[in-house]
Amino acid sequence: MSEPTGLNAALEYHVVNTLRWSALRPLQEASVAPVRSGADCLLVAPTAGGKTEAAFFPTLSRMADEQWKDLSVIYVTPLKALLNNLHPRLEQYAAWLGRTVGLWHGDIGDSARQRMLNDPPDILLTTPESLESMLVSRRVDHRALFSGVRAIIVDEVHAFAGGDRGWHLLAVLERLQRISGVPIQRIGLSATVGNPDELVVWLQGSNRAPGLVVLDTSASTLPAPEVTLDFVGSVENAALVLAQLHRGEKRLAFCASRAQAEELAYELRKHKVTTFVSHSSLSIEERRRSELAFAEARDCVIVSTSTLELGIDIGDLDRVIQLDAPFSVASFLQRLGRTGRRPGSRRNTLFLTTSNEAFLRAAGLLRLWVAGFVEPVIPPPSPRHLVAQQFMALALQEGRFSRASWRDWWGGLPMFEDAEQVLDYLIAREFLAQDGGMLFIGPAAEKEFGRRYFMELLSSFITDLELTVMHGRAELGTLSPMALPQRAGDGARPLLLAGRAWKIIDIDWKRHVVLVEPDENKGKSQWRSGLVPEAFELVRARRDVLLGESPGVTLSRRGAERLEIVRKELDAMVSDRGLVVIETETSKQLWAWGGLCAHQTLIAAVGASNDANSTNEVIMWPANYDLSVLAFCEVSEAVPLISPEAVDGLKFSAALPRELAVETLGERFADRGGAAAIAIGPRIECRSRIA
Repeated sequence: MSEPTGLNAALEYHVVNTLRWSALRPLQEASVAPVRSGADCLLVAPTAGGKTEAAFFPTLSRMADEQWKDLSVIYVTPLKALLNNLHPRLEQYAAWLGRTVGLWHGDIGDSARQRMLNDPPDILLTTPESLESMLVSRRVDHRALFSGVRAIIVDEVHAFAGGDRGWHLLAVLERLQRISGVPIQRIGLSATVGNPDELVVWLQGSNRAPGLVVLDTSASTLPAPEVTLDFVGSVENAALVLAQLHRGEKRLAFCASRAQAEELAYELRKHKVTTFVSHSSLSIEERRRSELAFAEARDCVIVSTSTLELGIDIGDLDRVIQLDAPFSVASFLQRLGRTGRRPGSRRNTLFLTTSNEAFLRAAGLLRLWVAGFVEPVIPPPSPRHLVAQQFMALALQEGRFSRASWRDWWGGLPMFEDAEQVLDYLIAREFLAQDGGMLFIGPAAEKEFGRRYFMELLSSFITDLELTVMHGRAELGTLSPMALPQRAGDGARPLLLAGRAWKIIDIDWKRHVVLVEPDENKGKSQWRSGLVPEAFELVRARRDVLLGESPGVTLSRRGAERLEIVRKELDAMVSDRGLVVIETETSKQLWAWGGLCAHQTLIAAVGASNDANSTNEVIMWPANYDLSVLAFCEVSEAVPLISPEAVDGLKFSAALPRELAVETLGERFADRGGAAAIAIGPRIECRSRIA
């Protein structure tokens, strides 16, 4: 290298002579000084921007130069598959400095775990849930193991921060920091996000020193991506296009759902295309086989849901294909960044849409992308259910703790603002027992969460019942019970899994196992789904496209024709003078184009929760409803009506007062900014009545 990197000298030697790098990438170069200084940092770059090395190399340098001992660095990702993928690479880097890397998650066996406990690694790759399991385990001396932790690297931090797993991660980090006795440096890695300065402050938790954002601006110098929007009308047609286009190339096809991925894979194999499948309901072995084979193959397609959106290395791609559209610009950016890694190649995505609705969603999303919009990452508000979970987890970890001491563990986190109210309820309902000011696990917690040593308490996300599908002794994956016929054997509809059709031989409902054998007829897969609430900006962008704005990307001939068809079909639902109201005999349809959350918030603001309902595009009011009240409604405190039954889908809701759990869900569903924009916007009364 022509200039010193600022890394530890031994590490720099290997970067030059083992990796044979002539220079660090822009983000890697820019991150050395702030990471080595010990500052909390957020490193932001597109996919394949070298974020892992940008964090890991300067952290290794700190470890060597400051002579950290024992387990001192934790590397966290949201996916076990990503940990598996990173492990050999980080193990090589650490070995250059005589350091070791351990891997600990739910698929790691007891013998490997015991070896790590007997001889702790210097760096641990894990998930937040596994970290908490180690904190509460009777087999782990957590104070001895974690007392030397000095830094944590959070990969794909945006994937954590947008959901409850992010709050859970922060709460666990605060407990680790209390054990270590010193501030733990926090380094987040993220793809492009709309609010990086806010995201780094969130990641810091109780750390008070200013955080730093390090941006990679090299993407602005790359050639413009090749993005094309096409309309094919069906999954079968999409498979035909894929079979005929880009032969000899390695293609990654993203699908909107697991069922769509299965159908596309099946259809591609009918066209003799070498096809692999990856999604969350496939077994670990099935996914690993697919991803390994795909990484080594050419002239093939791997069909995936969002599972391959994150940084798992599946080799060098030629093309990204998107069936229909993702639900955020950020997701599209992740997927687009999978291509263009070879010198001289360009990032690219081909959208193959299968319905008018999907075509319009893709057009709106692409319009936002062209305009430079990226969604801000906003942690869900009021995670009171996780506060309850953390109190019980601390009781398991410490055996008992004093009521007066809880702020010493989490006092700097905003998620604990309602902690006293939650704690009162836990004590009153005996989730926590009390003796002389000390709190410990109570009988209600034992009954509700105590199975398998509180495993249910240590997972911050909820999963539905799914059945394991077995072909002989091989596990293929899991399916929802909704996908299965009431009986097995001849005459039963085949199912699709791993891109193949299977005949159901037997269903063992007690063991939750489905036995299958190959079938020649096409089957069907189904998982639980529902209406996806979309962001105000995404839905409004669709309205802009209907009003004449261009998606801003290349349209195929079919795409250009479909755009005109969609505009004509929905012409009555938009106006450049304001929002449209269409009166029918039974309702007034306000085509507000604001997204489900904004619509439901507005409905709640005017007290019409029992009379009106909505989709992402339209609010249906009673035919006699006076819409003039919208201009005078107050939305600043509005909370959408939530069914009490919906609380059952909120993990740990049993440890909250029912009304507080309902309020928590309502606050998470609210979009007051979108609701206010709809309320004050002009409306155009359509005189024609539709029967």
